[in-house]
Amino acid sequence: MHLNFPFTLHRGVIDQPASHDDYVEQLIEQVLFTVPGERVNRPEFGCGIQHMVFKPGNSEVVAAALFTVRGQLERQLAGIIRVEHVDATMTGGELLVTVQYTDQAGARRAARFRH
Repeated sequence: MHLNFPFTLHRGVIDQPASHDDYVEQLIEQVLFTVPGERVNRPEFGCGIQHMVFKPGNSEVVAAALFTVRGQLERQLAGIIRVEHVDATMTGGELLVTVQYTDQAGARRAARFRH
């Protein structure tokens, strides 16, 4: 059984458990949007993509940020997924992140996140 993130209760009862695919996507989202140092007991967790991808700079800065994001996903979710590709774009003030990965069963999947 996998709990949903964020964890919620409805009238004192735990919400419906997450499917394995939803659980994996929720883990990816946590790594992407958690800023390092935000979690007291795991200060190295996360990459804070919302603060790094589109800093002023050139394509090399963006490439370096995406390399860091991919590395954090691989480090934090090793054994759960194998990251194939990470892409991020800024559209109208909204950050769109796509992660292509292979799950433990060997199925190729893509997860998209908006922030």
